[in-house]
Parts: sequence; C-alpha cells; structure tokens
Amino acid sequence: MTLRQLEVFLAVAREKSFSLAAKKIHSSQPTLSEHISELESELGKHLFFRRGRRRVVTVTEAGRVFEQFAERAVSAVDGARQALAELDGLAHGSLLIGASTTPGLYVLPRIVAAFRTKYPGVDVKLQIANSQTIEGRVRERELDLGIVGGHALRPGEECLTAGMRDELVLIVAPEHAWARRRAIAPDSLADQPLLVREEGSATRSVTERALQRAHVKFRVAMELDHTEAIKQGVMAGLGVAFVSLYAVRGEIAAGRLNAVRLRGVRIQRHFHVIHHEARRVTASARAFMELLDETARGRKNAWLFEKKISSVGTSRP
Repeated sequence: MTLRQLEVFLAVAREKSFSLAAKKIHSSQPTLSEHISELESELGKHLFFRRGRRRVVTVTEAGRVFEQFAERAVSAVDGARQALAELDGLAHGSLLIGASTTPGLYVLPRIVAAFRTKYPGVDVKLQIANSQTIEGRVRERELDLGIVGGHALRPGEECLTAGMRDELVLIVAPEHAWARRRAIAPDSLADQPLLVREEGSATRSVTERALQRAHVKFRVAMELDHTEAIKQGVMAGLGVAFVSLYAVRGEIAAGRLNAVRLRGVRIQRHFHVIHHEARRVTASARAFMELLDETARGRKNAWLFEKKISSVGTSRP
C-alpha cells in the first residue's frame, strides 16, 4: 500500500467520479483505476460501487471504514513534511490560503504583501471564491487556512480566530433620493429594488439574517455573483445594496457611491479564520494569523468602523 494509492482513493471518494478525481490530482483515469484495483486487491475488499452510463461512483461500506484511516494517514504524512520544513524556521515553506470574496479582494492583499516582505522564503498562494466554496475546500483539507465572514462551524472545521471586524452598509448611487441622507427608516427599504450576491455568499446570508431578525421587509430585484458587479449595478441605478465597508471605501471617498444607515439596524460580522480540525496548523499559518491579529488591533480598523460612516453623509437626515 502506497501513499499515492491513499491519495487516489480519497480523491475518488470525494469527487464520486474517476474522471473528476483524475483532473483533481492531475493524473489519468486509467492510472487511477489501476491504483484502486491494486488497493482493493491488497485489502481483499471492494471500496467502490460503479453504476450507470456515467459510471457514478459510490463508496462501499468497506470504503467508508477505510476512508477515515486513509485520511489520518495522509494528514500525518502532510504534517510530517511540514514539521521537517519548519526545522529551518520560516526561511522556507508554503502557505495556501482560501478567502471569501470580501476579505480576499479588499483586506488580504495588503496583509499577504506584508507577510511576503517579512517571510520572503515562504511561498504564499491565495484562492478567492464565495464562502460556501472556501468552506468546502477547508473540509476537503485542500487549504491551510480559510478566511470567511459570518461563519457557522460545520463538522470537520475549527475556528482559529475571529478578530477582524467588518460592517455591511447600504449603498446608493449619488443621484438616488437617499444619497444625501445619513439614515432612512427601515420600512423604506421594502420599496427599493435590492441587489444581492449569489447563494453561498456570506455577505448575502449575514444581510438576510440581520434584516429578518429586525423584521425589515426587502425585495430582491437582482442576483449578482460578484461584489464589483453589485457596485456597478448600484452606480447604474439598478437598485440599492448591502456591501462591506471595506469594498466601497474608495468609491465613497471619490463620491461615486453614498452609504446610508437603516435606523436601529447595524449589520456587523467578524472574519473567521478556519481550518480542518485534523490538519496541523503550520508555523507559516501561525505567523500569518499573528499578522492578521496585529491588523485587527490596529487603529486603521477602528478608523474604518468608527469614523468612515459618520463622514459619508453631507447633509442632515
């Protein structure tokens, strides 16, 4: 039994397809089939059922039992590699971070740049997708760290820190009737077309939960799969939207967008750093979290939350 066989087995079990697993681990389908055949022969058990024209793969009872041990073995080898790499301190190493759209686009680039300056020998990669996708990659042990907003932990996940705050604000076009107001009555929102992110976005789920808790009615007019598309839609007059303050500070300062509050409703969240509970937290991951914590404690964050909103309005409500 080889490590490669275990990696192939886990890939097929997760993807439920030999062809998809082959793409995932950059191998050929015949090679994967050969590895699984050899593994089943050694174990004396069938690990997968193959059904239908599409050859949909499901794990057998023996495969389910074997899967937990295969995961532990692969995780232990990964941990051993990282531990050996850390003998040189942070002079060498790698760090794969996944982030949801808001922290990935508007918060982490500067922090990643600072980390690379401080630890030039560590190879850092940043993947950006919506929160649901990042959470899935964490559960599949594909990432060292996942950074998402407004997160509820699921089986296999562990939250390492939740120090960095965010606030979601209601943005309108400069020509909008609310543009020169600091706050509007919550009931007014029901009459406005609301632009929202796609399903799986933490920004959307946090916004909807907050509005529902406050009994604020709203009307979804359009669903867009990127924060930049949301901002452009608002500027074009397609509607109003709730977005992270991090995402619109430049547009607000330049006068291309205005931010208003719903009276009595403030939507805040934390960016959570998550990882797989069975995956070892590496030295490079710990160093990156320290830099995140330093940023969260800095006065720049306080300025964002306490000063920026109070300065965006230019007239009385």
